[in-house]
Amino acid sequence: MKKSALSLVLAVFTGFSSIASTTIDNEKKQVKTSESTVTWKGYKVTGSHYGTIDLKEGALIFDGNQLIGGEFTVDMGSLVSHDLEGKSKGKLENHLKSDDFFGVAAHPTSKLVFTKVKASGKNSYEVKGDLTIKGKTKPISFDISVYGSKATATMKVDRSLYEVKYGSGSFFDNLGDKTIYDEFDLVVDLVF
Repeated sequence: MKKSALSLVLAVFTGFSSIASTTIDNEKKQVKTSESTVTWKGYKVTGSHYGTIDLKEGALIFDGNQLIGGEFTVDMGSLVSHDLEGKSKGKLENHLKSDDFFGVAAHPTSKLVFTKVKASGKNSYEVKGDLTIKGKTKPISFDISVYGSKATATMKVDRSLYEVKYGSGSFFDNLGDKTIYDEFDLVVDLVF
């Protein structure tokens, strides 16, 4: 009887010990939206425009120190231009929010969901994800670097994939110097 009781106590103790030493996988770290920035830059034949757009919410997912996932939502109504002032600034911002471009009234948010993350070096990762703009979801690839509680990514987005047609040489002929290039850049600086 003493042997069975001792065996039972050892079995229970061993079970608790293994449970206590198990680490929690997939830690989700919420992004501090007020400290994070998303900068955009669009190009046309005669120059470029740039500005910012706010993150509504977002998180990076880690397994230990390794990035394994992420998900972000952007507030399209927060899109602003930083290279213009006065009426020109308001005109550009309103045009970008209109149905000619991002149709913010019908599509107030855009979303990015990481689908695959692969380490490419110390603190660096190659990410594949699904980007949703104007209700259309398309795959996108980009690199991200993570240092402590900060992360930085740069990506090129082809607006023509999301039916953002205005001034696009992919949809219209003979635009000349009115052509707006399909690709625009996003530079994302995250704090979490």
